[in-house]
Amino acid sequence: MADAVRPVRVSAGLITRSGKLLVCQRRRDALHALKWEFPGGKVKTGEDEAVCLRRELAEELGIQATLGEELHRTSHSYPNGRCVALTFFHIPAYQGTLANKVFETLAWVEPTQLLDYDFLEGNIAFVTNLAQGRWDHIFSTG
Repeated sequence: MADAVRPVRVSAGLITRSGKLLVCQRRRDALHALKWEFPGGKVKTGEDEAVCLRRELAEELGIQATLGEELHRTSHSYPNGRCVALTFFHIPAYQGTLANKVFETLAWVEPTQLLDYDFLEGNIAFVTNLAQGRWDHIFSTG
């Protein structure tokens, strides 16, 4: 399989608060401009998904995250040939003041509202399941 495209490993965090999730909109000058996603980013060499997510949340939002359970893993190939391997974690708590450092905008949304947002293609199946209540337990501690 020498010709196989190596997927870009990405970690994403579902930050919950009072029954809502934090969603982030990419900047208008970014790849996949103005698409919505959960905060996180690319895993660097030598990192695992959890270490990556803690680093990314500190860089993007200025917080020190408490990682909860790994919720889901999936992969997606985009039409341009880029393949991403996504890992989604619950973030039940964090320290610090959440601040938007890199996104166009942030929004706190109820899970049932997620389908109203134009998410990245690689997130759509996960977001659909989330909106349909598959991981409702992550909201039990608010």
